Amino acid sequence: MRILKKKIQNDGLFKRLRLKKNYEKPSEYRRRKKREAQRRQRIAEAKKRMRTRRS
Repeated sequence: MRILKKKIQNDGLFKRLRLKKNYEKPSEYRRRKKREAQRRQRIAEAKKRMRTRRS
């Protein structure tokens, strides 16, 4: 059961279901997508800094 839950969570199914439960205004959708993109970019930059620091 734990393995199944982990796979579903990694797939993003729970997140999609939670988002579809309630209506999301288009402006909120754009803000959320922008925040998610910024978060991904910060994580990528941090990983890049860690790789350059190790070399």
